[in-house]
Amino acid sequence: MDETEPDSILVVTPHPDDSESAAGGTIARWCAEGKKVVLVVCTNGDKGTSDRSVRPEDLAKTRESETLNAAKTYGLADVVFLRLPDQQLEDNDEFREMIVRQIRIHRPGVLLTIDPNRRYIRHRDHSITGRVVLDAVFPYARDHLAYPQHLAEGIEPHKVEEVWLFRPEEPDEFVDVTDYFETRQNALHSHVSQVGERSEERDERSRSRLAETGKKYGVELAEQFMRIKVGR
Repeated sequence: MDETEPDSILVVTPHPDDSESAAGGTIARWCAEGKKVVLVVCTNGDKGTSDRSVRPEDLAKTRESETLNAAKTYGLADVVFLRLPDQQLEDNDEFREMIVRQIRIHRPGVLLTIDPNRRYIRHRDHSITGRVVLDAVFPYARDHLAYPQHLAEGIEPHKVEEVWLFRPEEPDEFVDVTDYFETRQNALHSHVSQVGERSEERDERSRSRLAETGKKYGVELAEQFMRIKVGR
């Protein structure tokens, strides 16, 4: 991110741990640089387990707590839980209004979310989140006649300048996360229910993946994205 970019960033993730695994080093870097980073978690993650003894409502509480622990590790400015059911996201007006509301409240210059266009096997919540967020950014959040109830609440329209997509099908941007690996791993392993306890072996696997990406861009460790300039 260059010097002219705003310091407010909104991260919209389908499930509680998705942004950590795909963009955790970048989020750690942005927070360390003093940027205001707000996380919006769309689902409660209440189906993300193979443990048949865990009740969905208990898993949802656990995953929310894990997300707050990760947020403390980064130093996020805020976390917003939409608490929609896992595996039940739909591209509909209700979900889109929720995202538009958060964009207008937090007024980011940059919005980071998941690429909806990955081919082959993918989680349906991922593709729907990415699609709904892109639509929310443009034109809905911009246009005052979209969701006019927001105006009645004193929430003004907002124009996002850029969208960054993580897990991109066609990456064209990278972030050097070499100095933020430790923070990334601490945040990622806050999600114990999903990734297990931290170990040297797990850290080495993560480092190897980031190093493979970094090699493409001439740095030690990197995460990659698709960067979209939003039309007016």
